Amino acid sequence: MAKSGSLSIRVVEGRALPAKDVSGSSDPYCLVKVDDEVVARTATIWRSLSPFWGEEYTVHLPLDFHHLAFYVLDEDTVGHDDIIGKISLSKEAITADPRGIDSWINLSRVDPDAEVQGEVYLAVQLLDDARGRCLRCHVRQARDLAPRDISGTSDPFARVFWGSHSLETSTIKKTRFPHWDEVLELREAPGTMSSLRVELWDWDMVGKNDFLGMVEFTPQTLQQKPPNGWFRLLPFPRPEDSGGSLGALRLKVRLTEDRVLPSQYYQPLMEMLLESVQGPVEEDTTSPLAVLEELASGDCRQDLATKLVKLFLGRGLAGPFLDYLTRREVARTNDPNTLFRSNSLASKSMEQFMKLVGMRYLHEVLRPVVSRVFEEKKYMELDPCKMELNRSRRISFKGTPTEEQVRETSLGLLTGYLGSIVDAIVSSAGRCPLALRLAFKQLQRCVEKRFPGVEHQAVQSIGNLGQQLGQGKELWLAPLHPFLLQSISRVRDFLDQLVDVDGDEEAGGPACALVQPSTIVREGFLLKRKEEPAGLATRFAFKKRYFRLSGQDLSYSKTPEWQVHSSIPVSCIRAVERVDEGAFQLPHVMQVVTQDGTRVPHTTYLQCKNVNDLNQWLSALRKASAPNQDKLTACHPGAFRSGRWTCCLQTERTAAGCSRTHSAVTLGDWSDPLDPDAEAQMVYRQLLLGRDQLRLKLLEDSSLDTDPELGPGKDSGATDETCTEVLAQQRAAITHLLQVLEDLEQAHEEFQKRGQGQVVC
Repeated sequence: MAKSGSLSIRVVEGRALPAKDVSGSSDPYCLVKVDDEVVARTATIWRSLSPFWGEEYTVHLPLDFHHLAFYVLDEDTVGHDDIIGKISLSKEAITADPRGIDSWINLSRVDPDAEVQGEVYLAVQLLDDARGRCLRCHVRQARDLAPRDISGTSDPFARVFWGSHSLETSTIKKTRFPHWDEVLELREAPGTMSSLRVELWDWDMVGKNDFLGMVEFTPQTLQQKPPNGWFRLLPFPRPEDSGGSLGALRLKVRLTEDRVLPSQYYQPLMEMLLESVQGPVEEDTTSPLAVLEELASGDCRQDLATKLVKLFLGRGLAGPFLDYLTRREVARTNDPNTLFRSNSLASKSMEQFMKLVGMRYLHEVLRPVVSRVFEEKKYMELDPCKMELNRSRRISFKGTPTEEQVRETSLGLLTGYLGSIVDAIVSSAGRCPLALRLAFKQLQRCVEKRFPGVEHQAVQSIGNLGQQLGQGKELWLAPLHPFLLQSISRVRDFLDQLVDVDGDEEAGGPACALVQPSTIVREGFLLKRKEEPAGLATRFAFKKRYFRLSGQDLSYSKTPEWQVHSSIPVSCIRAVERVDEGAFQLPHVMQVVTQDGTRVPHTTYLQCKNVNDLNQWLSALRKASAPNQDKLTACHPGAFRSGRWTCCLQTERTAAGCSRTHSAVTLGDWSDPLDPDAEAQMVYRQLLLGRDQLRLKLLEDSSLDTDPELGPGKDSGATDETCTEVLAQQRAAITHLLQVLEDLEQAHEEFQKRGQGQVVC
């Protein structure tokens, strides 16, 4: 069974960064790496030493990951970007607090000797003979070493230390995947026992050699369990030395791991959850949903809401689930102006439902306008505190424009873009998913029932849009008020159209997946190259094609409108991996390895436009091919060119892959497939946190049973028989829920002893 976890990452902001440009500022951006693989790049914040990013990522990854790193760089138009500093977080540091990390962390200097990566394969034997003790170290190979040379490769050799003796392997030129297969023998005097240290170095003809990493084994390890296998390379131990002089980042990081049992173990809990939304709402205090609503804290409420929405979506009961939470929220709200203003489970669940069901609709409606804004790259700013006149020089041919000129030009541009956005939104009611429209209609009915009357019509339609214009702190937005006021009636009409829908289908009706197999999950232009095009230079071998990925195939054609297209069945994909830049002297290249009925592998190379585009395509392809059997565990990160692999220098095209594949590393997003077992597992974990409260409530109900005068319903004039019946129902519900939790806990203990179960986020 696959084992994986989930990292929730938020790169919030930076402060006190050093100036790297002659202007006295910097243009910082942040790279996020998991075990030396770039998984995300933030936007560049121009001319700022205190940048705000506010970017969030969810990374699904295997449990054997070791560290997370953040590199801050200064983007330069000419030449290489300057490295400002880094933050490295070990898995142990992230998991030290169950809530994760949420703090300012100082940047450290990037030390080349500490920038190590990769693994080395060793087999060690200890032998005793008449001359003393002999250590035989078989240095087989290494993989994924750091590139130290300008060519993007290294010239690695290994140096083995044992006691006062040392030996070296041969040097293998121009590779990050060396194969030595050399046995080095070292001897020690009888009665002594030292640690073993193996260092890897990059040989340089001029200057000193570059450190690539090391591993070390204690005498106890050598005697009890001699090393035999792959070992992760480590840097030389040395203290951090920044002291805050390089600035700091504010980061939020949380690792989630859990063991998921087979589906049948969650059936009792699932039945209780489904029964919760069918029963009475206001009086419910003991159902799993009522308990979750009371227990969920701000830190985990959004994750819990996402899991619950997915769980009920998969059962076709998202409508009753949202209605249950909405009625509870509305029932305890006295002031309609505060409705859904809190971070309640109801508001978070509706928010996540809209994201999961409506994200594609949102992209379709707004993508053309947003793309145009980015393509035109017009400078716009109304806030006088942030206005940069030098950046607006092209607005006027008479030198630097005045603040008033920039404001007038920005107002015209903003009004034009906003007009296009409003036009796109108000004309899209018919394209809005039916599940969303039904959910909005049910929400409106619920609010109308709780707050009837003309005075609450604003609450029931569009809230207080337009009522607070000119009363806020951002008075520099006042020039936009006429446009906003003119748009209010159009937006109100749009909202009325949204809820003017008939249909008996429940909101979020029957669904097995958020994205159906035929749905396009990603599309765009990529540069495509076949394995070995004859007679073409590398750059000319890549052809621009428009790609579309669905759950069924990866198709491509010359243009989006082109009728003739080719396709790669998703079921044939065996690996989706990055390609070393040195393979084609091109950045952002990935490979899709497929096998057809003949079992012969074929590789398609695709170049993306930037690192984020690369990561998103890698993630989408890995998710689409996740159910495939016989996926490769290793592949070549280079290309077979001129009769050998550029990565490991092997001369056989069919040679086994030299690098591990990373099928478990993906980016979380709205199109992730439903996983009811993983979702039920998180619900179970949250309920476990409230088990003591449930037991206490059971004791309280028992005491009330002995004193009927204190029982529920006495204030409303209920009879003793009614009170006794209510108490009995509450006790039965709590007892049942506690038993379900106990059964799941026992199942986890049994599976843990047997080493089974699926570990996921």
